[in-house]
Amino acid sequence: MDVLETIKTRRSVRRYKRVQVEDDKIARCLEAARWAPSADNLQPWSAIVIKNQDARRRLSEIHTWGRFMADSPVVMAFLAHPGESPVFYYGDTAVAVQNFLLAAHSLGLGTCWIGVIGSPFEQLIKQLLAVPDDVKVLCMVSLGYPDEEPRSDRRPLEEIVHWEKYGSRRR
Repeated sequence: MDVLETIKTRRSVRRYKRVQVEDDKIARCLEAARWAPSADNLQPWSAIVIKNQDARRRLSEIHTWGRFMADSPVVMAFLAHPGESPVFYYGDTAVAVQNFLLAAHSLGLGTCWIGVIGSPFEQLIKQLLAVPDDVKVLCMVSLGYPDEEPRSDRRPLEEIVHWEKYGSRRR
């Protein structure tokens, strides 16, 4: 699958087969995340791989919109480190997560990004995962073999692209 096809066909998956994800596939996805660009190449992020069923269940009970984490074979916590890059930590971590999501899709795995940073759930998740106070939980990502084929569309480019300045549309 080429890159554009991978990007266009990746969708959020919330139902997973009861099949374990191979560690080498998790490692390949993390390797893709590791190669994401970051400001000054500081790479101000890290990740926690969560396979423990009880921990996944507890995460699903904490996060209102992440109930399906209990049923995904793996949950990833992506952590942002503001102290390592005070201005760009958020975006740099998000780019790494996007690489992870695309790599997973290219390997036949499904994922769903579940936002955490700044939410009422962040502190409880940090406590459960022993995340230090100076580190942020950007998001959780469920990971597994999809048991659904979600579909969605995107807005036309004409609605989201401006040329040279805001409001200037190419005709």
